[in-house]
Amino acid sequence: MSFSPEDLAAIDTPAVLIDLDVARRNIERFQHYADDHGLRVRPHIKTHKLPAIAEMQLAAGAVGITCQKVSEAQAMVAGSRAIADVLITYNIVGSEKLDHLKALARKVTLSVVADSRAVVDGLSGAFRGEPQPLTVLVECDTGANRCGVLTPEAAEALAAHIHASPGLVFGGLMTYPPAGGEAAVERFMEEAKSRIEARGIAVPVITSGGTPSMMHAAEAPVTTEYRPGTYVYNDRSLVSRGTCGWDDCALNVLATVVSVPAPNRAIVDAGSKTLTSDLLGLTGYGHVLGRDDIAIDQLSEEHGRLVSQGPIGLAVGEKVRIVPNHACVVTNMVDAVVVTGDGRTTPETWPIVARGKIV
Repeated sequence: MSFSPEDLAAIDTPAVLIDLDVARRNIERFQHYADDHGLRVRPHIKTHKLPAIAEMQLAAGAVGITCQKVSEAQAMVAGSRAIADVLITYNIVGSEKLDHLKALARKVTLSVVADSRAVVDGLSGAFRGEPQPLTVLVECDTGANRCGVLTPEAAEALAAHIHASPGLVFGGLMTYPPAGGEAAVERFMEEAKSRIEARGIAVPVITSGGTPSMMHAAEAPVTTEYRPGTYVYNDRSLVSRGTCGWDDCALNVLATVVSVPAPNRAIVDAGSKTLTSDLLGLTGYGHVLGRDDIAIDQLSEEHGRLVSQGPIGLAVGEKVRIVPNHACVVTNMVDAVVVTGDGRTTPETWPIVARGKIV
């Protein structure tokens, strides 16, 4: 990272560091791939929750942003005039959220998803009296086994229900597949698209996502749009998959050694409240940059335990930089990040704008 030793010495820990030069390089890498394959890019902001980074993504060529919560979308739109097109990839349920959704729809071009008639009916009830209809996509389960209709036939039926519902317009199909799921996306979406179009209903958007497989997105050519999230920062889970290298990780956690109770063990001031307890199939809770011999084998709330087969070679007061297993969760657990790069001569502290809930 481009933080100088003097910068690091002056930063209180634990701290989340962002190198904007690396983030910009990551953004441009996928945007070039998408442009070459005729894919629109709609990045998921849950990874960074920062309007300034969303503006970097839009400037590179993204058509809009993806959010997971209404409150995220509200904060992002309030924080940037450049954000004018938002997709929320989550079933919106409940009168309070629907009221906020209506207010948001009056400010930007807005789309949401649904995977049941119950969700569609709630959206229709909220938007039937609005000046503009709400665009709704059918969420499809193409192998991740989370949300989504299970078959192309079910996608067809729900698309027809959206099309017939007051206050709504059918906007297409959405999926979040498992890594390597391009073939399943192609099969499912091709059949669903054909069925829906046979009813005389257009399918303007087919949107997929997921950073681990983003450089294979074109292997599902039915897809018109892609929603990478973690790609902007990258993390240990993506390095382990071969998606990127350590130099592509724009987010690090800076931690201070607070104890060296044994020759092969040290404790840092970054525990589960900073690094997260997510494993994502890995062993340990992060990678200490420059120290492949060290494992972070245990976390409590404020303690991270570093162990080595030989002498650990760390001293109390020394600082280490850690690439977390899962960057998105780290962003959500801190109030602010320390950024450098992009022409800055000194680090700046940026609040995490889209963290928490707007009431």
